Amino acid sequence: MVPDKVMFLYKFLNSPKKIGSVTPSSSFLSKSMLKNVKWDKVESFVELGAGTGAITAPIYDTMNPGTRGLIIEQDRIMRRQLNDRFPQLYFRPLAEELSIYLEELGMKQVDCIFSGLPFANFSPSHRHQILDEVIKCLKPGGQFIAFQYSLQMRAELLQHFDSVRLCFIPLNFPPAFVYCCIKK
Repeated sequence: MVPDKVMFLYKFLNSPKKIGSVTPSSSFLSKSMLKNVKWDKVESFVELGAGTGAITAPIYDTMNPGTRGLIIEQDRIMRRQLNDRFPQLYFRPLAEELSIYLEELGMKQVDCIFSGLPFANFSPSHRHQILDEVIKCLKPGGQFIAFQYSLQMRAELLQHFDSVRLCFIPLNFPPAFVYCCIKK
């Protein structure tokens, strides 16, 4: 198996618009993304843009037995490697089809959606399509937690969510912002 950092760099150099960052996320970032999740209440979750699993692994280590998880990763090789590492989770390729996948798995809505998708690289219509799926698939009061490398998404997230909190992670490389959003 190819080491995560090598795989991530290779994928980034070949498709920079599809890969969220140059290096896998740091533990600072994953801790910031997971710290406000009430895992005792989470029965199901989704992760969008899992990449090499830098956020998937701490989610997996933190979630309760019986928690159901759907991991979305469009890159076939990365998705297969994640499936090998986390066979108890479900894997699919497209964030735009999230509601279809959840229905197939008998999960109408989930408690939490994590995202590492590079929204800044997407067209406005593509961002809107994915956010519509996120809203549709989150339970009322559910959390959408996303990391980004800019503040570009703030205004759009404020339009879709009741609450949007922002946390800056300067020790990540590159420095990142974590958005913690609550569904209206």
